[in-house]
Amino acid sequence: MGVFEAFRYDGKRVLVVGGATGMGAATAELVQDAGAEVVVMDFAEVTLPGAKAIHVNLADKASIDAAVDECGGPVHALFSCAGVADGTPGIEKINFVGHRHLVNRMLAGGMLSRGSAIGFISSAAGLGWESNLETLKEYLDTADFDAASAWAVEHGFADYFHSKQAVCAYVAREAFPLLKQGIRINAICPGPTDTPLAQANKEMWLGFGADYRGEAGIEASTPLEQAYPLVFLCSDAAVAITGITMITDVGYISSGITSSFPPATDVAGFLLGRLG
Repeated sequence: MGVFEAFRYDGKRVLVVGGATGMGAATAELVQDAGAEVVVMDFAEVTLPGAKAIHVNLADKASIDAAVDECGGPVHALFSCAGVADGTPGIEKINFVGHRHLVNRMLAGGMLSRGSAIGFISSAAGLGWESNLETLKEYLDTADFDAASAWAVEHGFADYFHSKQAVCAYVAREAFPLLKQGIRINAICPGPTDTPLAQANKEMWLGFGADYRGEAGIEASTPLEQAYPLVFLCSDAAVAITGITMITDVGYISSGITSSFPPATDVAGFLLGRLG
């Protein structure tokens, strides 16, 4: 076996939550092409040939429990890709609380063994989580599914922005305790990506950074272009990486921080919580 095999998924069983469309679908297709046995959980219909499809509603604890039981183990890589936009009932459950409950159920059932990895899809909305960490700790400390949902509603965290901050904080905080179990956890923070969810919010989601992309001569990312780094993070090739949210925005935030693209400077400062 060559050393490059660490990038592949031969002999691995992979679960993609939210793998019916968008970046999740691209992730499922990519890991399957890399040799994995693929299970896809989603509320939408799963169409990937050769994948085991399981229906799940991340806003419903019983549905998550039933889906996890149907999946069974082992799972060598878990990709938590499902997400919805503001205005969706139960957004705090679908974008964070439900994913966390699914992870916890799998851990309790011994389905994620030593050497496994977890990968989330976050968002630029979550980048400033450090400046809100004390409040986020209170949210993360609310472990019960229903209690966490209620906490989010009561504290104004039942929206896209705060759900993505919770994902980033969760990934960072769980890195060490999971590593003691031999499990890694990371996330990506995609730039504008041409997905069905983005198309449904086109003016805001795909309009973001359009000036930067225009001057650089590039288009919004494809789902597959975002799946590549996510799949890498859960591969054995990324064994030294855990607890990070990798910014996969083709340099927009970095160009704003350094003012090499001045129009992005204030935006980057706001998203990172570095203004004022």
